[in-house]
Amino acid sequence: MPAESPMTRQRIDACFLGPYGENNNLLEKLVVEFLRDHVYWRRNFHPEDPPTISTEASRHPDYLAFESRMRRELHQLSASLKKSVPFHSPRYMGHMVSDLLMPGLIAQILTLPYNPNNVCEDAAPVTVDMEVQVGLQLARMVGYVHDPLRADCAFGHLTSGGTLANYQALRVALALKAFPVALRSAGVPDLDLPEDDWNAFNLHPRMATQLLDAWLMWLAVQPHRDRKIWHQRVQQERLEHLGMLEFFSRHAQLRVPHVLAPVTAHYSWSKGLKLLGLGRSQLQLLPEQGMRLDTDALESTLDKCRRERQPVLMSVAVLGTTEYGTFDPVDGIVAARERAAALGLGHSVHVDAAWGGYLATVFRNEDGSLRSRDEVAKGYHAFPAPEVHAAIAALADTDSITIDPHKLGYLPFGTGAFVCRDHRVTALLSEEADYVFGGDSATGYHERYRGLGQFIPEGSKSGANAAAVYVTHRVLPLDHLHFGRLTRQTILAAEAFHARANRFAIDMRGYVSALVPFQPDSNLVCLALNPAGNTRVANANAFVHRLHDDMRADPRQPLQLKQFFGSMTTLRPEALGDAEMRRILGQLGLDAATLDGLGNGDDRLVILRHTLMNPYLIDHENGISYIDLYFEYLAERVRQLGITVSN
Repeated sequence: MPAESPMTRQRIDACFLGPYGENNNLLEKLVVEFLRDHVYWRRNFHPEDPPTISTEASRHPDYLAFESRMRRELHQLSASLKKSVPFHSPRYMGHMVSDLLMPGLIAQILTLPYNPNNVCEDAAPVTVDMEVQVGLQLARMVGYVHDPLRADCAFGHLTSGGTLANYQALRVALALKAFPVALRSAGVPDLDLPEDDWNAFNLHPRMATQLLDAWLMWLAVQPHRDRKIWHQRVQQERLEHLGMLEFFSRHAQLRVPHVLAPVTAHYSWSKGLKLLGLGRSQLQLLPEQGMRLDTDALESTLDKCRRERQPVLMSVAVLGTTEYGTFDPVDGIVAARERAAALGLGHSVHVDAAWGGYLATVFRNEDGSLRSRDEVAKGYHAFPAPEVHAAIAALADTDSITIDPHKLGYLPFGTGAFVCRDHRVTALLSEEADYVFGGDSATGYHERYRGLGQFIPEGSKSGANAAAVYVTHRVLPLDHLHFGRLTRQTILAAEAFHARANRFAIDMRGYVSALVPFQPDSNLVCLALNPAGNTRVANANAFVHRLHDDMRADPRQPLQLKQFFGSMTTLRPEALGDAEMRRILGQLGLDAATLDGLGNGDDRLVILRHTLMNPYLIDHENGISYIDLYFEYLAERVRQLGITVSN
């Protein structure tokens, strides 16, 4: 693809249908053009075949009755959808969703009539390759090796969302962790195997991958009959074949491994451990320090696990928490893994970047190299914090990552992604014998993954989603001069929002105490509020609930009655740390003693949460700041509520 010139404001204007539907002619023109193109494709498949549907069919009463019924139902659907949440509007600042990028939207609409099934090449000869390419595009964005000629090239695939991607991460990590134990049990000769089960189960992921590679190369040179025998012998010793109970019964010195994650981790991790059969009790939630995973607590936990001979499957870092948008110290988590592995407690590091993954575009040069913090910081007020730059830089040293194109990638829902640093580990996921594969050429790499279904948790899956992501990344390459320009707008909006929130706090101090409780890491900004004179957490929570009631979707009311849409979340002592929680409560004039630990909802502080994805929050064309309008609206609502919440 030829080099593209940098994204300008005018190019961003061409990216979306627009808050007012400004680009409706472009969308309609392209959709109609490619729908006609699809019809021509059908007619040209075998033009000698006569039309199967009679030209008179459209005049038959049954045909007309069906058309009438279909139109009626579609009109009813269209009418019902008018109650949908207006994600496209700059007045929407709620959850992690915004307008859709037109390249992806049109690509998905264009592909749907072809109905490709990305389970394998036979069902999707075009879009399977696109999905594999998307994995490489995302790998490049986060700093993984993305050259298929390299044996250690990364691999990624699309999922229905971040939850399934996190599940795939657990599946890959567990397969890799248990495989060296299976090699020992099978008695495979000529390999440098660990001396006992404990060491085999606790290899560094890179060492385990090298051992897997050595096994595949050894197997490939065996006579055909011996190859099948050895393959089956090892397979019968694998955890995936035996099941948890039998595997750990046979290896009594081993215990079911723990997963270490921050207390802010998404609930999908609990789901994943249940689905894999590891059990929810294996999920160890670690405290936060300054809105980031406490690496001292992680080090202490790893040290305790090593002393108690408790294996660890993985440490999880969150790059952009769902509630606060904050970044965990990926660099510190990787360093902790290296220290633990050196002492015999190897485990994987996975990054849940469902939200923050695409922010990496701001940090990437066109050649894929990492930009320095000083280079990134030009034009921002405070972004990126040193901790944020360090976290992004360390992504390349992690083992796998979850990214959601349907969040900050501005693509339709149902499009998540999983990427692993080294594709060789996927040999452990294959439902077929994988010993015949040689991954030392680009041809071999692409041939292998055209049978995508054997490596992923899903069966049938949409090829239209893959087309949407692939085309979007081709139109907007994942670097700071292209896709990153769009992401940049959201960070600038967050900084403007933060500054305006500080002004709001000064202007409204006679009515309310207002506070941005922590420095935003990304484009998600929270706002804590407490009515003037109040000292009780319960009253402050009730006040924020009343504000939020005016900003949430209600299908019983016309949308136009809503001035803005927002969301809310909570601040919890276990997420913040006691010192940070006391600081925030103190600045708001709240008595920390009024935090109620009885589980009635007042054991935490309810706050407003603003996801600032829309690139038109500051409308330069018309000289409108929707951020200013929002705070004017919020001030009016605070005054209307008055000081009705009292001690």
